[in-house]
Amino acid sequence: MRRGIAATALVASLALAATACGGDGDNDSESGGPVTITYWDTSNATNEAPTYKALVEEFEAANKDIKVNFVNVPFDQAQNKFDTAAGSKGAPDVLRSEVGWTPAFAKKGFFLPLDGTEALAEQDKFQPNLIEQAKYEGKTYGVPLVTDTLALVYNKALFEKAGVEVPKTWDDLKKAAATIKDKTGADGYWGSTAGYYGQPFLYGEGTDTVDAEGKKITVNSPEAKKAYATWQGLFDGKGLHKADTTADAYAHIQEAFVSGKVASIIQGPWEITNFYAGSAFKDKANLGIATVPAGSTGKAGAPTGGHNLSVYAGSDQAHQEAALKLVNFMTSAKSQETIALKNSTLPTRDDAYTDKVKADPGIAGYQTVLPAAQPRPALPEYGSLWTPLDEQLPQIAGGKKSLDEGLGDAETAITKLVPDFSK
Repeated sequence: MRRGIAATALVASLALAATACGGDGDNDSESGGPVTITYWDTSNATNEAPTYKALVEEFEAANKDIKVNFVNVPFDQAQNKFDTAAGSKGAPDVLRSEVGWTPAFAKKGFFLPLDGTEALAEQDKFQPNLIEQAKYEGKTYGVPLVTDTLALVYNKALFEKAGVEVPKTWDDLKKAAATIKDKTGADGYWGSTAGYYGQPFLYGEGTDTVDAEGKKITVNSPEAKKAYATWQGLFDGKGLHKADTTADAYAHIQEAFVSGKVASIIQGPWEITNFYAGSAFKDKANLGIATVPAGSTGKAGAPTGGHNLSVYAGSDQAHQEAALKLVNFMTSAKSQETIALKNSTLPTRDDAYTDKVKADPGIAGYQTVLPAAQPRPALPEYGSLWTPLDEQLPQIAGGKKSLDEGLGDAETAITKLVPDFSK
């Protein structure tokens, strides 16, 4: 098995080396042949990539003068691979970029500003907050392809059997979990110890890991301590599953939910397809989706995630023009409808939420929670701020560190990431 994995990794590495040629500029257009551009797709290779590849083939059929090298790059490797490739002038012409990468690569000059280009010809069709999230220093560096956020997902049958309402606050959730345990035997809620999943608790207290505008680190502020104390309190009590601090925690939580052993979790729409594959949601209508509970301020919100399509600034004019045309096609209403129907992901433009798309209860449910999603600040380092929390929160939840000690250590680590920010 390990030899097979190693061989696959070697083949993938060679393929990437061969296809990361956007910055070098192929001579295909000069010889009168079609322009060949490279597109790095970072979606799930099994569940999502086939849809994107099929759309690329449809684009090629309609644009005989353009050929597209479609390369699926593992998401957890793509950021570093693109950073290295762009630094050596050999990056792909188009990158499916996680929204947090966009300002970071824009700051380095790796992405082409898209304002006024063919890629953004229908800018007014996209949700404004998603366009805003693709900006850096006033310019737009990505076209929103898919979006996501976190929601409280719940098992309607278990909630109904227990006679509980969908919780509006974290206190409500705690009470509901105890009742669900008494009435059904299932745990009412299982929380995550990952940094990203702690964001709704921060937003519920009106704070964040940093104040980007004020250039201040706030992860150890009184408001943040209150937020994480609430988060910590949801691992202890009747119907509240204890913290899982193992490397497989994500899979354990997901499996417990889809098999009906846990009535609710906090999760994103990237798991819609997997929800439906579970025994608890063979009837798709049993999947409940609600805005995450509110904190003591009465505010409820979750981070906005998703992916943009961005164009490499190091490509020559012919390749950039072809890349812009591909981006326009891939983010069109028709393409986004296709992606939503095939992959159960959320479109970024309202005209792609057709009746067919909204017939999927998962997509329709997540669409209702999008208004509570909070765009990330245009801070290049923002996406890396969760790494210290990924290290500290499991230790806090597992009892190895106190809340004060863990948040203090997170603050110290974040200081190194944004050294010009004050505490």
